[in-house]
Amino acid sequence: MISNFDPAPLFALSLIPYLVFLYHLGRSRQLPKLTVLGFQLTLLFVAVTIAAAVFALVRYDSELVAVDWLHGGAEAFLTLSNACIVTVCSDPNPSSQ
Repeated sequence: MISNFDPAPLFALSLIPYLVFLYHLGRSRQLPKLTVLGFQLTLLFVAVTIAAAVFALVRYDSELVAVDWLHGGAEAFLTLSNACIVTVCSDPNPSSQ
């Protein structure tokens, strides 16, 4: 029974609260712009990963994790988003933001 479970609808539904989070985060103006950009780039990471997974399946008949250059390229977007968030968090002078 569990082996027939398709998690795709849950994934799509999980985007709704994240989009609401991004909307309120952008309007609050309580966080530095670089932090907000980092959270927005996380959404870009999701989009790039989906596109890369589809490309890996169509072009290589394989999952994304098996195509190193595609997987690494997709993960680079996650690294970029995390770097934006951590850069602000590690700033010893937060008033400069």
